[in-house]
Amino acid sequence: MKAIELIFLAALAAIVLFQLYAVLGRRVGRGAEEAARAAPLPIDPAPRAATPRPDAAASPPGVAALKARDPSFDLDRFLSGARSAFQMIVAAYAAGDRASLKPLLAPAVLEAFDQAMTQRENEGRSETVEFLQPVRADFEGADLVDDVVRASVRFIAEIRTRSKGPEGEAVDDRRTAEVWTFERALKSRDPNWLLLHVDLAEV
Repeated sequence: MKAIELIFLAALAAIVLFQLYAVLGRRVGRGAEEAARAAPLPIDPAPRAATPRPDAAASPPGVAALKARDPSFDLDRFLSGARSAFQMIVAAYAAGDRASLKPLLAPAVLEAFDQAMTQRENEGRSETVEFLQPVRADFEGADLVDDVVRASVRFIAEIRTRSKGPEGEAVDDRRTAEVWTFERALKSRDPNWLLLHVDLAEV
């Protein structure tokens, strides 16, 4: 399957963006070149080391501090919205749907996505994605700096990609494991979380 060289669903209705407010993988086990071409999304241009899985018994870091600043924050609803955002962003990226991506991505991430989509389009390629299993979303933690909160979620997903290019069609099944970090200004009138960066994760 040929998707992108940079390592990192449809139009969003207003109700979906509201859900992201209320709540709101890179492939593993392959060679570097193949992973770069097959990764579902561009990742952070300066990726950090793979994030280890946290102790399941430990309390999610940062939740108490976040709830102290934002009493309406609910972890379960946040994870549900984050899971929806993950699926929408992956599908919109595959479809080259820039209008749907724009309100969900930080400027630097949007620029990276746009470059990757433009390259794919210039190569005469297109693709669609299908989620083979429910996406797993695990809360990694949250950090507060002044009035800005950054919350990280580990996603594990089974994805089928159907791609078309000059050489023909291809179908590729893969497992992705990534940590996505979302950002929101607590005092902003804009209720949406923005995807700030994507890191490689361990399964």
